[in-house]
Amino acid sequence: MDALLECRGLTKSYGRKTALSGVDLSLSRGKIIGLLGPNGSGKTTLIKLACGLLTPTAGEILIEGKAPGVESRLAISYLPDKNYLNDWMRVSDLVQYFADFYSNFDPNRARDMLQKLNIDPSQRLKTLSKGTKEKVQLILVMSRDAQLYLLDEPIGGVDPAARDYILNTIIANYNSQSTILISTHLIADIEKVLDEVIFISEGRVVLSSSVDEIRAENGKSVDALFREVFKC
Repeated sequence: MDALLECRGLTKSYGRKTALSGVDLSLSRGKIIGLLGPNGSGKTTLIKLACGLLTPTAGEILIEGKAPGVESRLAISYLPDKNYLNDWMRVSDLVQYFADFYSNFDPNRARDMLQKLNIDPSQRLKTLSKGTKEKVQLILVMSRDAQLYLLDEPIGGVDPAARDYILNTIIANYNSQSTILISTHLIADIEKVLDEVIFISEGRVVLSSSVDEIRAENGKSVDALFREVFKC
């Protein structure tokens, strides 16, 4: 089956700074993949290139065989690392907004997740804590029937008690034909849900492997290998 996301010599520079350098990647369907690396390694740049928010300096990135564009925006559900929702809106307004904007958004799924996390839809976003805002944003993203979910630090500001539920929500709300790419520094928390990992450093991919291969070949967890590779 053709790759869902493919990078060929993908390079992105900001003036004299190179954020990504000659990245070659191929992501297949039906996987939960961790995009792991230190701060400034190029993770967010790669995700923004896949979303079409940035354009490559050289090389190419393809979504279902095509450059990011109008068609890929429906195929991709993107969670940025910063809140982008309007604080004056009520949670229920946001559910309706997403339902109006995305044809593949399921408002019933969103309402169900809000209820399970005890989030009142009548509340305005500005009255919620940072962690609850992040939960709302993740719920909106995962309520779309997308092909590729790009999640940039989805549990970074969420309390530990809610992380298991959120990870289970991520697993439960994608199908076998879609893939989830999760960028995070909380490796120990998400390792149990990952099928594959990509280690990235200074804009280059230093490892791309299945989690099972890492454990079999190295005799250690992904978190332990990450700490060894990046000396952290």
